[in-house]
Amino acid sequence: MSKAIFAQRRDSRVAAVQFLYAWSLNPPQNLAEDIRVFFEDLTTTEKPREHYHYAEELIAGAIAQQAEIDARIRQLAHNWEFDRIARIDLAILRMAIFEMLFRKDIPPIVSINEAIDLSKQFSTADSKRFVNGILDRLKDSLGRDARKAE
Repeated sequence: MSKAIFAQRRDSRVAAVQFLYAWSLNPPQNLAEDIRVFFEDLTTTEKPREHYHYAEELIAGAIAQQAEIDARIRQLAHNWEFDRIARIDLAILRMAIFEMLFRKDIPPIVSINEAIDLSKQFSTADSKRFVNGILDRLKDSLGRDARKAE
């Protein structure tokens, strides 16, 4: 993957986590309009809206598949109440689990590493261990090579 695409995907993951976090605090009445406004505020001449195309896919997918994703989180978060999970960690997990379950073109290990980096950037020092633990358990249950895209 080229460095430009890698940077674009990284930017998209950051944007997706930011939107999913805000969405978890205040679910929009009109998702399409809120996404439009979010990206309108985010885009610049250096990074136009098209730069964040992957973020829109992550946001729409994580929200559409939220019930299944949250069920997985509940199943994998051993000895942890779902309601006690920090909202930012939940946003990171929802995005990463969407990628791992529904984007077979992305190796699971990439999704895990990106999620850990996001947890370091946006959450507490302990968050990376929590996020890694859940995603590692999910990876083990997928039944596919964690280092290869399908």
